[in-house]
Amino acid sequence: MPKILIPTPLRQFAGGSDAVEAAGATIGECLEALTAQHPDLRRNLYNDEGKLRSFVNIYLNDEDIRYLSKTGTAVKDSDTISIVPSIAGGR
Repeated sequence: MPKILIPTPLRQFAGGSDAVEAAGATIGECLEALTAQHPDLRRNLYNDEGKLRSFVNIYLNDEDIRYLSKTGTAVKDSDTISIVPSIAGGR
């Protein structure tokens, strides 16, 4: 199963896990499996319309899914999916 890396700020919503295996043939299916296992993650990843929040970046291995097929991007069991929240601030 693909492995989803959970960033530190979201680990509290994933039982403290830094990575979770989630079954699926696409990024979208894997994220659905992840939020089924850890429902508290859903509100942090998706907006009220069910779309990924604009500040949540998803990578398949080292590729930004926005430049692939977005949540329809196919995954293999050996793949790693990274959730990378955008960070803003500074002066």
